[in-house]
Amino acid sequence: MSDVSDWWSTAIIDMEPGRIAIRGRPIETLIGELTFPEMIWLMLRGERPDPGAARLLEAALVAAVDHGPQAPSIAAARMAVTCGLPLNAAMATAVNMLGDVHGGAGEQAVELYGWVAGGLSASAAIDRWQAERGPYLPGFGHRFHPVDPRAPRLLALVDDAVADGLVTGSAAAAARGIEAELRRRKGKPVPMNIDGATAVIFAELGFAAPLARGLFCLSRAVGALAHAAEQQEQGGRNKGPAPPAYRWTYTGE
Repeated sequence: MSDVSDWWSTAIIDMEPGRIAIRGRPIETLIGELTFPEMIWLMLRGERPDPGAARLLEAALVAAVDHGPQAPSIAAARMAVTCGLPLNAAMATAVNMLGDVHGGAGEQAVELYGWVAGGLSASAAIDRWQAERGPYLPGFGHRFHPVDPRAPRLLALVDDAVADGLVTGSAAAAARGIEAELRRRKGKPVPMNIDGATAVIFAELGFAAPLARGLFCLSRAVGALAHAAEQQEQGGRNKGPAPPAYRWTYTGE
């Protein structure tokens, strides 16, 4: 049967009737012992995190749960409910919208910070990004907030973690260097946003860039669930992106 049992291989879980072990640890020893952020870390990294690292990860997850129904992913979750989908399908609808443009900036910012931490100046990193990826710089500026209220709080927690020797501060320094260079180029502040700040935390904690998007999806799924559940309570049927009285702009013949 090895051709069957070896079809999938995993170091994450071992399971047989009456026994479940996550990363070699019996599940019953983890239940009531690990927090959810610690469990996320164990699943992704294969080890239990330092309590301070788990708190920093938790802060990033808490900060990004929601940004209102104008966020496309949340709007989609609410519309999905009015189309008759159950909560899990509404959550999936939201998560499936978290692509490169809406939801991917954190992953991209981790990569950008890595260029600076690897030796590029902030100016050179910006130039390289814009030459290779386009004019938009992930993690900075916000279309609603002159200063994203989540970012300074998260950066303060990173500074505390640096002072405690928990993280190096290299990603935070890279992000602040980019922020300063953007201000110099634009002649006005272009503050770090939630994606840029959570990317600092994910990078400081050693998560690979693609995992930053996955972690954001875990966080935003909470907002999607809350909004979908609220919409379920409010009712409504086949709600589109705008009230029926408003029409799109027709440009055809």
